[in-house]
Amino acid sequence: MKAQKPTTRISTHTNDDIEIRGKSLIRDLIGKRSFTEMLFFHVTERFPSPGETRVVDAILVTLMEHGLTPSAIAARMVYGSSPEALQSGIAAGLLAVASRFVGTMEECAGLLAQIVAAPEAARSGVAQRLAEQMCAARTPVPGFGHHLHRPDDPRTPVLLKLAAEEGVAGAHVAALGTLAHSVDAALGRHITVNATGAVAALLGDLGVPTALMRGFAVVSRAGGLLGHIAEERRTPSMRYIWETVEDAVPYSRPD
Repeated sequence: MKAQKPTTRISTHTNDDIEIRGKSLIRDLIGKRSFTEMLFFHVTERFPSPGETRVVDAILVTLMEHGLTPSAIAARMVYGSSPEALQSGIAAGLLAVASRFVGTMEECAGLLAQIVAAPEAARSGVAQRLAEQMCAARTPVPGFGHHLHRPDDPRTPVLLKLAAEEGVAGAHVAALGTLAHSVDAALGRHITVNATGAVAALLGDLGVPTALMRGFAVVSRAGGLLGHIAEERRTPSMRYIWETVEDAVPYSRPD
């Protein structure tokens, strides 16, 4: 069967204007909408409310920077090797926004979706089952735990408080709280809800599809990586990082 000819609902252009999802770039968007509003509009096909815009903006600010993490180190190393191609350094760093660092909200959102899909009276039981299954399998619970921020991630309560103030917190935020209680009970100790866990809940309540959530981390971290490259230009660290790794990981001759 012949494939149907595809169409795009995103954009077209004339000599005088560019149309984006039915809006004129010249008359409706430039100078009238923020980058955060435009990003949300591009992904969801609707403009966020002022409160939703504040929450999305807070998410982007939260995920932009966390020091010399794998993504930042990768960006600096590749930029130092190819300074003529700034985009290569940023692209290298973005490859590390995945299931272990920065981009874990997708997996957490999947758990929250299972809880939210259940009847309200059954949600606590679903959360308990999920927590017990992962703890029994010694599987890390996505969106929980942090190697630095203990006993709690300081970013999480700020994000959740803002969402509550702006009327954005809904079923997914509630599910996160239920899951957190179940995880603590299953392990017999307190485990922090990390920032990506909070982001998963907030984006879920904003209606962002689970499969697209990591994209917000990618967009945010791209800005952070540009900052690392700007610093790398001023005070290069690539050679020092390289030599430090060589010293720290000695060669072991095989038998």
